[in-house]
Amino acid sequence: MFCRYFCFFSLCLFLQTQRKCSLGRASSLGGSDAASLPGFENLTMGYNKYLRPYFGGEPVQIAMSLDIASISSISESDMFMPCRCSGCASSGSSSCQDYTATIYLRQRWTDPRLVFHGNKSFTLDARLVELLWVPDTYIVESKRSFLHDVTVGNRLIRLFSNGTILYALRITTTVACNMDLSKYPMDTQTCRLQLESWGYDENDVIFTWLRGNDSVHGIEKLRLSQYTVERYYTLISKSQQETGSYPRLILQFELRRNVLYFILETYVPSTLLVMLSWVSFWITLDSVPARTCIGVTTVLSMTTLMIGSRSSLSKTNCFIKAIDVYLGICFTFIFGALVEYAVAHYSSSQKHTAKTPQQGPANELTKEMEEINITSILSSSITSYKKQISFTGIEISSDNINCSDLTMKTHEKIKCFLRNKMSRIIGYFTIQNPSNVDHYSKLLFPLFFMLVNVFYWAYYLYF
Repeated sequence: MFCRYFCFFSLCLFLQTQRKCSLGRASSLGGSDAASLPGFENLTMGYNKYLRPYFGGEPVQIAMSLDIASISSISESDMFMPCRCSGCASSGSSSCQDYTATIYLRQRWTDPRLVFHGNKSFTLDARLVELLWVPDTYIVESKRSFLHDVTVGNRLIRLFSNGTILYALRITTTVACNMDLSKYPMDTQTCRLQLESWGYDENDVIFTWLRGNDSVHGIEKLRLSQYTVERYYTLISKSQQETGSYPRLILQFELRRNVLYFILETYVPSTLLVMLSWVSFWITLDSVPARTCIGVTTVLSMTTLMIGSRSSLSKTNCFIKAIDVYLGICFTFIFGALVEYAVAHYSSSQKHTAKTPQQGPANELTKEMEEINITSILSSSITSYKKQISFTGIEISSDNINCSDLTMKTHEKIKCFLRNKMSRIIGYFTIQNPSNVDHYSKLLFPLFFMLVNVFYWAYYLYF
């Protein structure tokens, strides 16, 4: 029994001795690796990551460059965040939408505390960034952002012999963009990606683009579903805050919407519905079911098309857009064609009723009038001709009441004059031949629709 305990105690003492030896060997090996890395010993010898380079002296020059990997989505329906886009013009039809982009952000600056001999550069483990001072850059107007971490954090640290540090990040961010949708879908939007220092003002850091407009890559190769990148340019600005003036870099790019999709989806169907409503002009007035069916069907189809065109945007987009104007024009012409048939049919019914012979005493009176001989007709014609005389330059006929009679009082003359004027005005709008309504509509409806289209497209495309 004693031998067993003695053997067990000896084995434990041997394993503990071996573990200490291995740990000491590993620590000495790690120390030699750290000492062999140029500039790394400076991180543990007087280097303070909480103090910027040139602390208390000149500001740090930070040069930046961007690679735009993708712009995955541009949303016009996210209206729940109030838009405070700096530098954006405010208008009644402006609203705050957003876009989501994946970018490679590269920052370069020089830290004299990390200078080492030689002309080589070393790429360090990204976890060493916790031991270095890095700029506090953030994305202005960002709603959501995250740093990719598969399989490890997508960061790069590269150290050069002159103390220059290259710090690269892969970021996906959703940024607010102030869009003017008054010309939707023939609009061109201007969005911004702005980088600014959070805590260091212009006395501590200075932001610059590494190579001007050439500092941005990848944006000209983007292929978006609804937009085409027209142009882009870089700007250097300052943000004046209550706590100081902070450096800001701006990437501004213009997006032109591809209108072909909307032409095939909305403009062509609405135009064809307008042309379909004109078919009723070639159908006779007596075909009430056919013309009514065409009119009601086109009106309901146009209403459905208008509702569908607005469903793609948020309900809070209450301002008038270009596509709403066109759909309103088409709906007006379609509804006008339906009203035209109602007017023509009503006039035709009234005329048909007036021509229908009356029964009873009216027929006997008509027969007696037909028996009037030629002498009576001539005598009545001469009598009516003699009544048309000129009195003080005013023509007086048997058809109109003589308002120039000297025996009439003043208010009676005024009433008589107004009555004659009203009868003339009503006569101008009285449809003598209802079939002419369809005849003129065949020409006027297409003509006015073409003119309206010319003004519409000229205004929204060139103004």
